[in-house]
Amino acid sequence: MRIAIIEDEQVHRELLDTYIRKWGIDSKVTLTIQHYENAEGFLFQWEDMNFDVLFVDIQMSGMNGMELARQIRTKDANTTIVFTTGITDYLEEGYEVAALRYLLKPISEEKVFACLKLVSEIRKTDDCVIIHTLNEEMRKLSTEEINYVEARGYGSCIGIAYGGEIECKESLSELEQLLDREEYRKCHRSYLCRVGNIHQIDKERIYFDDGNSIPVSRRMYQEMNKAFIEYYRRDKGNRG
Repeated sequence: MRIAIIEDEQVHRELLDTYIRKWGIDSKVTLTIQHYENAEGFLFQWEDMNFDVLFVDIQMSGMNGMELARQIRTKDANTTIVFTTGITDYLEEGYEVAALRYLLKPISEEKVFACLKLVSEIRKTDDCVIIHTLNEEMRKLSTEEINYVEARGYGSCIGIAYGGEIECKESLSELEQLLDREEYRKCHRSYLCRVGNIHQIDKERIYFDDGNSIPVSRRMYQEMNKAFIEYYRRDKGNRG
């Protein structure tokens, strides 16, 4: 998850950073956090960064946070905006820019955790995930079309059913957090696979409906075979 903190007071930037990093560790979510002292500095880099969440202080010198949010929304309707403020005067204006939350200062760890949990849940909705490709594009994928995720360098490679592979910046552990744990299982230390797309398993490889295959580790073979059998028993019962 890529997060920007746009705040002109260093003490508040550092406090938010501490809370966000602690949530990432507790939730096992890989985070990239960037700090900005003003709106102008953020806008200079914004379109090249592909942030998922912006923590924006409303009361900044120069361009304030609400003006910044309005400018963002002229080009980007999807990035989550969370306002941080010491006053409640801007609550109604927040609806104009679809702000997710207002965090009133002094900001508490509990409120930040609740906010990030909500962001994480929203990213899982509609059985889709949003990924960042290596050429700086954002792409929405249906989870049903993902055969597997392979750890590759600092990011991942996603195997698409009947559609080749897509390299992305999200790590294997980050995508593991975004995908349903009943549907997606670790089959190897470097691979995550969708059980519903499996056609056959042997002691060395997993084969998908489209003919592609990935390795299964000896340690995880029994668990994967059991998950495969249980999935299709459940699916058959549901069709019933």
